[in-house]
Amino acid sequence: MGHFCVECGAPLVVKTIEGRELEVCPNDSYVLWRDPKVAAAVVVEHGGGVVLGRRSIEPGYGLWCLPGGFVNDDEDPARAAVRECMEEINAEVELIGLLGVYHIPKTTASSIIGIAYRGRVVDGDSISAGPEMLEVRAFAPDSLPEIAFPSHRAVLEAYVRSPERGEGAAPLIGAGSALSFPSRPSPGPAPRRPRRTR
Repeated sequence: MGHFCVECGAPLVVKTIEGRELEVCPNDSYVLWRDPKVAAAVVVEHGGGVVLGRRSIEPGYGLWCLPGGFVNDDEDPARAAVRECMEEINAEVELIGLLGVYHIPKTTASSIIGIAYRGRVVDGDSISAGPEMLEVRAFAPDSLPEIAFPSHRAVLEAYVRSPERGEGAAPLIGAGSALSFPSRPSPGPAPRRPRRTR
């Protein structure tokens, strides 16, 4: 598939940069870097088990998965994990640990950096299926159903081997943010983000 320069509209050409074949503009210094997407997933503990949802969408229709999804560009990954839990299992979830960070290679799309958390349903809250799930249920860690994604299987295997992993970690929401977000709108437009160069 051909791509075009976001600066001048010219068709991009393939050029080797830092040992990688990348698409670049022949007229200026624009490079189409193939950056990974970021996704978050949560091993949610509830009622003595682990909450999984049976997917109502592709990929993996009818199979089980952890609650999770892609992180928006302006979103803290931990907040995204909590949001995805609310959307998919209709429950407020408290994150209690970081299980790991994983590279998920893809051949037809950008690779994914997956961030896996350990969490629990907030006291008094219940679980139910959100619009992307046919059903949700808590499973005993030693009786898990067929899981839709290899990355989710890897996270669950790591959790089963060491369920206390990530316990007592530093606060997760906002922990990695280098920015503080103002409580009121900024007085002017944000400065234009410079083109990424190396």
